[in-house]
Amino acid sequence: MKIAIKYFASMRDSMGKSDESVDLDSNATVEDLWGKVSENSLPDNTLIAVNMEYTNIGHVLKDGDEVAFFPPVTGG
Repeated sequence: MKIAIKYFASMRDSMGKSDESVDLDSNATVEDLWGKVSENSLPDNTLIAVNMEYTNIGHVLKDGDEVAFFPPVTGG
């Protein structure tokens, strides 16, 4: 299945791109997706959205989904 990925803010900088598209096996999760695009573990408190709705790393993906990764936000 084909999954579209978008990276935002510092995640875009660390990945070296703002978006990409990858092929995954059926029933893959967001965790499987991250393992395919990065050798590093997903940073703590990363926000994940699938088709513009926040979700978690265990979310099962479907063909055509769009996954967005947002870095943790701090303020003060």
